[in-house]
Amino acid sequence: MKNMTLRIMQEVTGGKLYNARDVMDEEVSAIISDSRKVSDNSVFLCIKGEHTDGHRFAQQVIDNGALAVISERRLPELTGPYLLVESVLQATQQIAEYYRRVTGVKVVGVTGSVGKTSTKEFIAAVLSKKYRVHKTKGNFNNQWGVPFTIFGIDERAEVAVIEMGISDHGEMDELARMARPNIAVITNIGESHLEFFGTREGILQAKSEIFNYMDSSCEIVLNGDDDKLSTILSARGIKPSFFGMDPGCALSAEKVVDKGLEGTEFDMIMRDGGGKMSIHITLPVPGVQNIYNALAAADVGLKMGISPMQIKAALAGVKNADGRGNIIKTENFMILDDCYNASPKSMESSIDMLLKMPGRKVAILGDMKELGEMSDKLHFRVGKYAAKAGVDVIICVGSHSEKTYMAARMSTDNQVELFQNKDECIDALPDILEPGDSILVKASNAMKFSAIVDELKEM
Repeated sequence: MKNMTLRIMQEVTGGKLYNARDVMDEEVSAIISDSRKVSDNSVFLCIKGEHTDGHRFAQQVIDNGALAVISERRLPELTGPYLLVESVLQATQQIAEYYRRVTGVKVVGVTGSVGKTSTKEFIAAVLSKKYRVHKTKGNFNNQWGVPFTIFGIDERAEVAVIEMGISDHGEMDELARMARPNIAVITNIGESHLEFFGTREGILQAKSEIFNYMDSSCEIVLNGDDDKLSTILSARGIKPSFFGMDPGCALSAEKVVDKGLEGTEFDMIMRDGGGKMSIHITLPVPGVQNIYNALAAADVGLKMGISPMQIKAALAGVKNADGRGNIIKTENFMILDDCYNASPKSMESSIDMLLKMPGRKVAILGDMKELGEMSDKLHFRVGKYAAKAGVDVIICVGSHSEKTYMAARMSTDNQVELFQNKDECIDALPDILEPGDSILVKASNAMKFSAIVDELKEM
């Protein structure tokens, strides 16, 4: 981590250093929260979690080569340096904010209710045609994840594509303060996290905090087909550019051909200053919804000097991230692994994709979390949608999914099952499934449906 020392950490956090007189200006190699990943001159964060307290490992990491630890309490017995702060989380974010500035990279911030991760991957693929790109890994998109994404930016990186996910008011402001995006992308305003935001208008307001630290030199990219985002005509003096199916968008799609599991083709229409240009795009990932991810990536690419032909080539090679619409073929089944997360809109999109797969269609649908007072209504909607769509077997898992089950049972004569948890579901699958089935597995990440995917791979 270039230009990062304990002295700087003390200055940006306002903390107090102990036992550090001789190492104040040594360069920090990394900032870690896992004691098993300690390396020479790394700094360990003593995070107090649900199951363990990082302070317990302070001496261990020092003994294993860590330069120092950051702590929320005095550690008089510790034989190495430590930085005492009021809040390890706040200190981590303050350090990340500083480090983002000194790296000098251009940052693309990506948020939205659905499609953040896929859009991030598409943008990174497009920008990689010209730049050395650092991007968010896994689900490192929250209050802890964004700092670690920033800490991972090395001297070679020219652009960082940072996914930014929130679940409550004020969180996006904190993420934006750290990431300081030069280009902000919002994919859509859906129904995720209604428990905390109340309405889609509340979600729009919270997501819009991504603009808080932008100036007139920055750019904003929005989904013009979204009824909420399309109302943003200016933010902090910046006029957004819009992408979507609507021909009024600066970047739009025409002549869409859905090729099922083979992907999608469409003509990308670019409009600028009254001119119009078309280029044919081939996406190898299934799902018409991925056109939006591609258009967002293309818009960012054009703004950063990527040529249309480079964009075409990049999009032709994109892949979905694990757990997000991946097709897995086994000896007996074709599995649509979309178990990373779920909202009503993404549930319906995944059901649409399932219908394009061969054999009997089986949907294993789990709880969608954080929907608040709308939870029952939205779970009921998904059950009705799956039934009316003609899914052959609907398997509902979880307490909230009882509403999904009720709606499905009322709307179809096909097989509908209900299980209280994933373990009960796994035990019953051998009696329900048949060779040749195509199986959708989808729920909020908290349901841990990856275990179901793993079981299906072995059946």
